[in-house]
Amino acid sequence: MTAPAAPRTEPAPQGHPQRWLILGVICLAQLTVLLDNTVLNVAIPSLTTELDASTADVQWMINAYSLVQSGLLLTAGSSADRYGRKKMLVVGLALFGIGSLVAGLAQSSGQLIAARAGMGVGGALLITTTLAVVVQIFDDSERVRAIGLWATVNSLGFAAGPLVGGIVLDHFWWGAIFLINIPVAVIGLVAVVRLVPEFKNPRGERPDLLGALLSTVGMTAVVFAIISGPEHGWTSARVLLTAFVGVVVLAGFVLWELHIPYPMLDMHFFRNQKFIGAVAGAILVAFGMGGSLFLLTQHLQFVLGYGPLEAGLRTAPMALTVVALNLTGLGARLVPRLGTPATIAAGMSALAAGLAAVAVLGRDGYTGMLLGLVVMGAGISLAMPAMANAIMSAIPPEKAGVGAGVNGTLAEFGNGLGVAVLGAVLNIRFAALVPAAVGAASLPAALAAADGPGERAVIKDAFASGLETSQLVGAVAVLAGGLLAALLLRRAERTEAETREAVKTGAGDAPGTAGGRADSTGPAA
Repeated sequence: MTAPAAPRTEPAPQGHPQRWLILGVICLAQLTVLLDNTVLNVAIPSLTTELDASTADVQWMINAYSLVQSGLLLTAGSSADRYGRKKMLVVGLALFGIGSLVAGLAQSSGQLIAARAGMGVGGALLITTTLAVVVQIFDDSERVRAIGLWATVNSLGFAAGPLVGGIVLDHFWWGAIFLINIPVAVIGLVAVVRLVPEFKNPRGERPDLLGALLSTVGMTAVVFAIISGPEHGWTSARVLLTAFVGVVVLAGFVLWELHIPYPMLDMHFFRNQKFIGAVAGAILVAFGMGGSLFLLTQHLQFVLGYGPLEAGLRTAPMALTVVALNLTGLGARLVPRLGTPATIAAGMSALAAGLAAVAVLGRDGYTGMLLGLVVMGAGISLAMPAMANAIMSAIPPEKAGVGAGVNGTLAEFGNGLGVAVLGAVLNIRFAALVPAAVGAASLPAALAAADGPGERAVIKDAFASGLETSQLVGAVAVLAGGLLAALLLRRAERTEAETREAVKTGAGDAPGTAGGRADSTGPAA
């Protein structure tokens, strides 16, 4: 028996009358959050000089934001469901704005690191709540298009960070890259208060405080291990111990969630093949995109010799392609025509092809890299909205905040994993080709220590070779993930179709059939 439409808890089943204006407001807030994931990368030389920051300080400036944000995503989504999505949007914007002000005026490395951590708390609330609000205010007929635009902002924010940072640093001091967030936060606060309807779970479930603590500690430890791996070595005691703690705590979180009446994350969601397929795909899209951009910015500056602004401009075609295709609604039109599995398979295949093109054609110049970036953008514009919609449609509307937390956690995890794994492949290849440079802290350090132009050319060539290898590894992983996600989603759709057909033909055991559907798709209540 299919669930009736009447019990849906969205306040406007036909879509909120101001839904597109609300979408624009929350996408603007989302954009600033995502820009701050990458905007600081181009400011590293300025921070090193003006704040006298060490290499460790710079790493914490960059990582404090993503570490806190990724660790809190599930807790933030659950809080939005329970206490109100509008309320959490307001809190998130306020924290993000205050953190940006403190960061922009920071006088020491410690102050900037603390401010970035505070911004991460606000960012976690915004990332989860914005997607939950999209699900809340759009009906089924428009939801894929709306999620596509939301995903466009995700891609644009992530890819445009180096570009925005380069433009600001060309005209102002480094603190301006944070102060530009403040007017956006203020505009967002006013608009959210006036426009966004309140929504929270009407069942009034008790807060899962221990679950929130376990998920935050576990995710933070795992992400910290991923971030620390390239610097300290994957087999170092620091990385292994942190990873072990994270895995153990997350295992405890799973066991706790399975045995309490009001879990923060209902583990029955993971019985849904649609949910699992979308999860696998989301991780690997983020894996390929995050790892690729991490390596590309280094290649453009260190190997091809572009400055920060020039390098940022040359990564922009990928984001512009995503924006152009999603604004035309291409992905939203293809999903009903091709189906979610085929759309995701096509998008992931294009992303893999783009990564391969960057690896093979972009080694010695930008022209081949440009082609690869455009193809990657086309793939992302198809795959990301379809996967986000698959995740959110597999979860009851009243749990949309948790679903958004899962989606955001996967993106953060995949991004960190991509940087770590593809960075490790690059380092292994580089070390094999230039053993003498292994002790150097970075490519610039290795180039500075080189004897003469000939040795510098060898080091640059070795780095380019390592980049090519790592991009090809990413392409293979993304392609495999796309095919796996499409297979699981196709099987889930076939199972749902068979269940509906059995109910339609009056099998005489409707209660049992309905129970079987709940097992395959997760609880609907």
